[in-house]
Amino acid sequence: MNYVNYKKNELKKLKVSDINLKYPDLKNLNKAQTIANWLITWIDANNFENSLLPTKAEFAYSLGVSLGTIQNVFKILEDKGYILLKQRIGAIINNTTDSQIMRKQTTKVDIAAETIKDYILSSQMNIGDKFLSTRRLAKLTNISLNTIRLAVNKLINDGVIKQTESGLVLNKNNFEVNKKATPETLVNKVKSDLKLYISNNFKIGEKLPAHTDLAEIFKVSIKTIHNAIKLLEKENMLLSRRGTYGTIVINTSMNSAFEPKREMSIFASAQDTAFYHYEKTQNRIKRIISENYGIGSKLPSIREFSERLDLSPNTIRKALNNLAKEGILRFARGRYGGTFVIDMPDIEEQTFRWLAVNPRYAQKAN
Repeated sequence: MNYVNYKKNELKKLKVSDINLKYPDLKNLNKAQTIANWLITWIDANNFENSLLPTKAEFAYSLGVSLGTIQNVFKILEDKGYILLKQRIGAIINNTTDSQIMRKQTTKVDIAAETIKDYILSSQMNIGDKFLSTRRLAKLTNISLNTIRLAVNKLINDGVIKQTESGLVLNKNNFEVNKKATPETLVNKVKSDLKLYISNNFKIGEKLPAHTDLAEIFKVSIKTIHNAIKLLEKENMLLSRRGTYGTIVINTSMNSAFEPKREMSIFASAQDTAFYHYEKTQNRIKRIISENYGIGSKLPSIREFSERLDLSPNTIRKALNNLAKEGILRFARGRYGGTFVIDMPDIEEQTFRWLAVNPRYAQKAN
């Protein structure tokens, strides 16, 4: 596999002022699709491959729309292959003639689009028929309203639905529905690649490279590697140990039906009472973020967290640094700096913890 390795400092950062096209008319209800079409026209007319688009905030400010609208714009461009979204880098204009492999996930939006197409066929809708509202579709399909809106945008982009002055109408009904489509996340794809990598290159008892090194090898974020490793831990292929012990290979078989050796069982699964102090703090902060903040939000200072959780600033600092390594937080300096949320945490994540072992048990294990 030959994956592209992007480095932010090697990419050209574009400005909104570089887009030499008249701003789109946003009186149309489908603002995201209108802006996406405007950017596609500009990208097609220029040679900006491997350059960074302006940030979502810059687009939102210049066009006078919400960040959510720009988020939908980027999703449309990503689905059409015009950009590649990379964590901590940004939106990279994709070289569509490049033979490099680009990891692509089957998303909830893709599944929702197939569900809507299935509804169109089962309802025997004719071309030109008025389409249901997104709220009605969300209720009929039991899918969230935002996902339905993105799916409708995708179908407009694919030519299945057309936006007219009177609303949405069916534009095409000669398509097939992929009823076998199931969500395949990027984490699951990386997990499969990592599994094969381990099977081909490691022996039982050997230590895996650090998460940062694996992220470089597979050209994904550190958090994606972290989550893929957690899945392989559940399949009893890997065992995470604290500190310098790292992540150890305990099975090299591609068969997940494997029971670890008895000597490996001295590393118990996570329980709150066995967590180290800063690990407890990480979980508490994750829950605070999940319940009170969103992506882009600025977190309280270390001192405020320290007073709120009744913990030392050093413990808070350690926990925040670890969350940053997981790709959940980002630190910024200067007048407008602080700690910002860049991804929502999984508050149910569990990890292995290093427990004390009775020497007599270790002797019996031998």
